[in-house]
Amino acid sequence: MNKISALFQHKQKNILSIYFTAGFPQLDDTVKVIQSLQENGVDMIEVGIPFSDPMADGPVIQESSTIALRNGMNLKLLFTQLASIKNEVHIPLILMGYLNPIMQYGFENFCRDCQQTGIAGMIIPDLPFHDYLQTYKPIADRYELKIIMLITPETSEERIRFIDEHTEGFIYMVSSAATTGAQQSFAGQTQAYFRRINSMGLRNPRLIGFGISNKETLSVAFENASGAIIGSKFVSLLAKEENPEKAAKQLVDRLNYDING
Repeated sequence: MNKISALFQHKQKNILSIYFTAGFPQLDDTVKVIQSLQENGVDMIEVGIPFSDPMADGPVIQESSTIALRNGMNLKLLFTQLASIKNEVHIPLILMGYLNPIMQYGFENFCRDCQQTGIAGMIIPDLPFHDYLQTYKPIADRYELKIIMLITPETSEERIRFIDEHTEGFIYMVSSAATTGAQQSFAGQTQAYFRRINSMGLRNPRLIGFGISNKETLSVAFENASGAIIGSKFVSLLAKEENPEKAAKQLVDRLNYDING
């Protein structure tokens, strides 16, 4: 069974997924970060593929992407790093990246290498949904990979239901139309959006991302979805500590996250 499907079958609430950029802060830190997050009880990890023009990302993740590229990170090297720990990683790993570097690599090659290195799915923010249905989903399905789609407060109910019908794994529920970045709390308008999506009775579970950085925002996400995705806060800790083990422990401690959920 795909590891994403297995996770949601086993655990329906309080799921914690963490994003980081591959090759940051140091080129060889990718493996250490994954190991440290798994050891600290995180349920799922999103490994960011660095790109020169990450349009949906805020300044923290943009900077990490710039540094990772400068360090020499690329998809070929990333798959080599992932292959080295394939048998050690028991939680779902998702690759998150933009279409351009994936297309340069070749989508079928990308899916084949994902399968061979233990990747369970992918998030491609700039992949048009029509192209996903017609071209990309059939290939990903052959390799038993989930392609995760995003929704925002501006996404229409009709489109949300269409996404829910034609995707599997989970829906990435973006908390705002802005770029990624830490927030101290969610505004009333954002929480109303969460309640509206809850009332739709969607088939897929949802994880809330963008802006989650502390216990308060994490609690709101847990109340309104199956779990939360944290990116900028953890990347900031990685930049500050330059030590994956310390950064992972600090994040979990600050969130007061119960690894037994």
